[in-house]
Amino acid sequence: MNESHSELPFNTTTNYNSNNSGVDIPTELVSEEEMASIEAALASTSSSLSSSTVAELVSEEEMASIEAALASTCTLLSSSTASVLVSEEEMASIEASLASTRSSLSSSAVPAICSTSQSRSHSQYEFQRNARSIQSITLRAKRRISFCTEPSDIEDLGSLRSNQKKKSRLADSFFHRFRNKTGLFVRDITATEWCEKQMEFRLLFGQRKNTEAMKIGRARHAKLEEEVVKKVDLHVKSVEDAWAVKLTNFIIGANQLLLDGLTRELPLIGFAEGVWMVGMVDEVRMPVTETDRNPILVDIKTRVQDTLPAEPQRRNGRLQLMCYKYLWDNLVADSFPSKQFFDFFSLDLYYILSKEIRENTAKSGFPVKTLDDVVRCYRNICSKLSPAKHELLLRYEYQKDNSVLGEDRFAYDSDWLKSQIMSCLEFWLGEREANCTPKEERWKCWFCEFSCVCPTNTNPDNTQGPITDNPNSTPS
Repeated sequence: MNESHSELPFNTTTNYNSNNSGVDIPTELVSEEEMASIEAALASTSSSLSSSTVAELVSEEEMASIEAALASTCTLLSSSTASVLVSEEEMASIEASLASTRSSLSSSAVPAICSTSQSRSHSQYEFQRNARSIQSITLRAKRRISFCTEPSDIEDLGSLRSNQKKKSRLADSFFHRFRNKTGLFVRDITATEWCEKQMEFRLLFGQRKNTEAMKIGRARHAKLEEEVVKKVDLHVKSVEDAWAVKLTNFIIGANQLLLDGLTRELPLIGFAEGVWMVGMVDEVRMPVTETDRNPILVDIKTRVQDTLPAEPQRRNGRLQLMCYKYLWDNLVADSFPSKQFFDFFSLDLYYILSKEIRENTAKSGFPVKTLDDVVRCYRNICSKLSPAKHELLLRYEYQKDNSVLGEDRFAYDSDWLKSQIMSCLEFWLGEREANCTPKEERWKCWFCEFSCVCPTNTNPDNTQGPITDNPNSTPS
């Protein structure tokens, strides 16, 4: 069973919670009493000097009251709870205004208030201006606080800022821009391991055109699939239909594996290191012995040249197969998170599938009506499967005559795989910039369509220099 080749939209919804209530400042940060004290102190200070009833002379008691009010205001504003919410620039402005005000009051110009009305008016104007500046900055700080979500305590502020930065970084990441509707493909992992800079260029400027070797390789895989799988073209009408077809293909392939001992082009989907990952394993074989029920995962690579590939290419192929085993083992361990699946891809689990899909699933032995029914069947068949064999198999074929050039049998390395996936995710999730391929593997640049614009190319004429490593190697 095969879905149509047209790309379908996969939508994801991210819910954000915000606290935009009428409360300006969370009580955990600045109490109502403290804010009332701040405002009272500022009002008292401004009123003391700007009131028309102010005496020509300021008594020592009044001066002491003013000084105390200003000191109280400064203490409250510069405390650790307020400074977390007021920026360094705003705090500096507040302190400068307070310092200027205190200086105006304590300088020799203050006693001159009692001698000339001009000096008194000037001092009043200066203090009123500074007082207004303080009040304005305080209001700005309060407005900024009112847009914050209310943390449970003061220690949560650091975590809040960190989470906000993380969300912003993720929103700008390649994963969010290019894969939040589809999940990360296994080929994205292998292409990133091959060269992160090339992966970046492809995302930004588009995939390379299909070469003749690529067309031959795909035709070979299609022929191998036709040998064991009877394909049926279905027309999908929705995202739910498309996912139903993918899951149905796995169910049919898994049943074929259990009955016949062999299936090909089996779709895999799973949750890996915090992201959804999808892939298509070339071949799954069941061991011939009755006691061994651990299937063997096989990947087939076609080669233009009749030679085995260089080590970096073989390493890349091993990574691909290990990703498949990782997804397979998670599925058979019943680790498929259904709710997260529906939520991430914005799927309606009660969606009634198209009549064409329902008819074909009934013919295949598992009648379903909704997408949720398909997921239940999917998880059921997974529970009947065993973890993949620890030994994985890479097979290399010569494109000219499909002869086998060699096979690479290797052991699954979970620690190495996890480190490779985590390194790739750092790039995809925007945690760091793309790295160029290591110097000892720069021969890869000869096969890269972006070599003329890559930072590794230092030639003034934008042409790649002579290669010194692995000159006989070609991409599969």
